[in-house]
Amino acid sequence: MSLVASVSELDVLNGLDVQPPWMHQVNQPVTYPRMFVEVAQDYGVSREQVLRYAGLPANILDDPAGRLSLLETWKVLLASLCLTGDPTLGFQNGLRLPLTAHGSLGYALMCASTAREALTILERFWHVRGRGVLLMVSETNDAPFFELVPELPMPSALRDLAFSSMLTSMYRGMQFVLPMLPASSEIWLQGAEPAGFQRWQPQLPAVHFDMPRAGIVLQGDRSWLDQPLPTANPEALAQAIAQCERENALLDAVDDVVRQTRAALSLEGGGYPTPEQLADKLHLTPRTLRRRLQDQGQSYRDMLEEARCRDGCQLLANPDLEIQRISELLGYNDPANFTRAFKSWMGVTPSEWRAQRL
Repeated sequence: MSLVASVSELDVLNGLDVQPPWMHQVNQPVTYPRMFVEVAQDYGVSREQVLRYAGLPANILDDPAGRLSLLETWKVLLASLCLTGDPTLGFQNGLRLPLTAHGSLGYALMCASTAREALTILERFWHVRGRGVLLMVSETNDAPFFELVPELPMPSALRDLAFSSMLTSMYRGMQFVLPMLPASSEIWLQGAEPAGFQRWQPQLPAVHFDMPRAGIVLQGDRSWLDQPLPTANPEALAQAIAQCERENALLDAVDDVVRQTRAALSLEGGGYPTPEQLADKLHLTPRTLRRRLQDQGQSYRDMLEEARCRDGCQLLANPDLEIQRISELLGYNDPANFTRAFKSWMGVTPSEWRAQRL
C-alpha cells in the first residue's frame, strides 16, 4: 500500500508550534470524520484501524450527534488518507455528503427563497459547522468566488484532502439547491492533480489544480441569482435560521479576528494597512490584535505574506500590468525582492507563473 500521507504528518499536528486553545475544544460535528471513515471502509479499512492509527479512542465516533476537537478531526482525516493510500479520498467523501449532513445550515440553504439568499446564508453561517477553515467571498474576473482559507497552518496533504472534500460537497449542494447553476462554474485547488482524479471529473465542473487560491468560481450570467428556488419554504427557513443563530451565539466572539484581519488586509490605493492601522480598523489595540492572532496560530507578518501572494497572483493575471508595477503595488521597492518572495510561495518566478496561465 502506498501512503500518500505519513505518520510524520500526524506528528506535525501534535507538534504545531502554536496550538491555540480552540483547537482542543470539543466543538466539531462528528458527521464529517465519520463519513471519511465510512469511505475508508470501502477499501477494507475498518473504523478501529483508522482510530487506532490516529491515536484516538475506539468509541469516539459512536454518537452520531457527538463532537470532536479540531485536532482530533484532522487526525481522523489524515489517518483515513494514510490507510487507504488514495489521494482522491476527499472528492469521494464530498460526493457522498448530502446537503442535510450540514445540519441547520444545510436546511436553511434548502429553504431559501432565491440563490442570492442561499449564498448569503452560506457566507453568514459557514463557521457554525466547525473551525479550521474560513469561507471568504470575493470577486474574481467579475464572478463570485467562494474561497477557503485555513485558519492556521495545515500540512499540505491534509489541506488538499479537506479542501477537495469541502468544495466538492459545496458544489453538489449548490447543484441541488440551484438547478440553474451556471455550467461554466469552476473548482480551484492549490495542490497538484492527484492520481486517479479523472474517474471523478465527470461528476464535477471543471477542476483546476496548482492554483494560487482554493474555492468555487460561479461564472456566467447572474440573473439566476434572483430566480425563485423550487425548495423555498419561508416557515422552515425561519426555524433553520433561528437554530443557526443559537449555534452562533455559543461561539466565542474572538473567533472572528482572523476572518476580520484577512478581510481588512486588502490592497488599496496606499497599500496594505500597518499593524497599527489594522488594529484601529478592528477597534482593538495593537497589543490585543497581536495576542488574539497569536492565540489562533497567526501573525500579522504571515497574514500579510498570504495577502501579497493572493493579490500578486490576481495582478499577474492582467497581462497589461508590468511585473515591476505589481511589485510596487504589493509594497516591494525592489522587484527582485518580489521575485524571491513569489518563488518561495508558488515555486516559480512571477514571469514563469504568468506565462503558464496566459
